[in-house]
Amino acid sequence: MRVAIIGLGRMGAGIARRLMRAGHDVIAYDVSEEAVARLVEQGGMGAGSLEEAASRFTGQKVFWVMLPAGEITETTIARLADLAAPGDIVIDGGNSFYKDDIRRAKALAAKDIAYVDVGTSGGVWGLDRGFSMMVGGPDDAVATIDPILDALAPGLGTIERTADRAADADPRPEKGYIHAGPAGAGHFVKMVHNGIEYGMMAAFAEGFDILKSKASDKLPEDERFDLNLPDIAEAWRRGSVVSSWLLDLTAEALARDHALDGFAGNVADSGEGRWTVEAAMEEAVPAYVLSAALYARYRSRSETTFGDKVLSAMRFGFGGHVEGK
Repeated sequence: MRVAIIGLGRMGAGIARRLMRAGHDVIAYDVSEEAVARLVEQGGMGAGSLEEAASRFTGQKVFWVMLPAGEITETTIARLADLAAPGDIVIDGGNSFYKDDIRRAKALAAKDIAYVDVGTSGGVWGLDRGFSMMVGGPDDAVATIDPILDALAPGLGTIERTADRAADADPRPEKGYIHAGPAGAGHFVKMVHNGIEYGMMAAFAEGFDILKSKASDKLPEDERFDLNLPDIAEAWRRGSVVSSWLLDLTAEALARDHALDGFAGNVADSGEGRWTVEAAMEEAVPAYVLSAALYARYRSRSETTFGDKVLSAMRFGFGGHVEGK
């Protein structure tokens, strides 16, 4: 299948490369000519503009936008709407706000252009591990792009299958992706996923902060423990109920730098945590942990702790996020 990937950053380039590995034709476009050239060297078709990207299709056009949420995504999708023809598909794989998806889908539907939102998780590891995807959009458009989604997903892999899962259940979730519902549903599910991620990361960060602080001279001498944090993280990774990819990343970071001196602990939020808390308020659903985790990130920008360094290390580990971004 042929698809144009618009935006070749950390995840966009990984998506393009994984699709090419699976035999799909990728048209690569980015404002960085170097990023396009790297994809061309690996077998992609380069485009110097959105117009050129559109011209490289002979039939139905499929555009996958992988840009930061906000104005750049908004203007890019508006331009693609003018370049697309009835029956074409525009995909937003970034972290857009789900209400923007609903609005865009209505505007494109008026031109008989399908809009699909794909909440994409996997970070810089997705190229090899695969991407977990949460998809929103019309059934026929999602069915059309299923070969792309299937190629990007992790697949069954070696994870033990869930006991008692219905034999006639949709097979896609077991492969790592789900058609969540109409336009906006994909990014809504991804938004809540990221809100949960905030809470899980905060729990690890606070826990390791407590462990590290046990050596404080503010405590009675016989109650001070100089604990080996890399070893604790390593032990927890193996058989503990808190074992997870986030703990794996924490263990790796601590093994490299026991004090995490390479991080300042200024933890950014990219929007999804705020939107999740806003959704909780709209729905009158208590979200104590998720709210506290979000506020902890705000606090980290004026007063940092060792736990904030743990948060920064995890964000860098899974997404290559530089502090402050």
